[in-house]
Amino acid sequence: MIKGYAVLDFVGKSVMDSYQGVTQFIQLVVDSLAEGFRPPLRIRETVQQLYFIAVQSLPIILFCVCFAAMVTILESSFHMKLVIQNDSMVPGFAAMLILRELGAVVTALLVTSRVGAGIAAEVGTMKITEQIDALRMLGIRPIHYIVVPRLIASVIGLAILTIIANLVCLFVAFLVSEIYLGFTSGLFITGLVRFIHFQDLVFSIIKGACFGFVIPLVSCHFGFLCASGAEGVGLATTRSVVASSVIIIILDFVLSFVFSFFS
Repeated sequence: MIKGYAVLDFVGKSVMDSYQGVTQFIQLVVDSLAEGFRPPLRIRETVQQLYFIAVQSLPIILFCVCFAAMVTILESSFHMKLVIQNDSMVPGFAAMLILRELGAVVTALLVTSRVGAGIAAEVGTMKITEQIDALRMLGIRPIHYIVVPRLIASVIGLAILTIIANLVCLFVAFLVSEIYLGFTSGLFITGLVRFIHFQDLVFSIIKGACFGFVIPLVSCHFGFLCASGAEGVGLATTRSVVASSVIIIILDFVLSFVFSFFS
């Protein structure tokens, strides 16, 4: 009987903690949107964060998406030959998968593991060293000072990185299809025109911007809730990366479902 009460107590506490965490996150989102329209605009800090998010993340993103594009087109060719004994539609299918899913999602997950972890660790360190309390004592709004520049930079940065990742993926897919699979440039371009449209690129950019909106908010949320000590910072960093990754996957499904009505 005692064990039963202990289990119920644990479940109830977990539910309440989750509810409180979701409520605090929603409040952070609302406050961040409100603070984003209030002066002064911290342009210098935003540019610095944009450099950190977009420019410094670009090499690892390009490296990873190149291999992802190669795997995509090779696997598409292999399975099409296996099922229908013809891989003539590989360029179109691969390009459609790259634009609709691969470019935006892989880029967002890589930025989450690099930038999201960095933001959570930075904000968590500021929390446990009482720098955030010092900002409040000086009359500076922490959300406006910390969250807003990272939020703006992340939205812009992810949109730009998504465009670059998609273009690089398509170029690598073109090289692989021409060198390894034997497609001519004309056949590849014909496949692209037949299967993808400009709106696919627009939808991909919107996805990237939405993912960029999520990453800094989740990271700052767990940073603000960081417990004392090095263990608290590590735990906040881990939770931010896991939560951001899960939200990105769910949001990708929701956006893909919505965009399917406009295709």
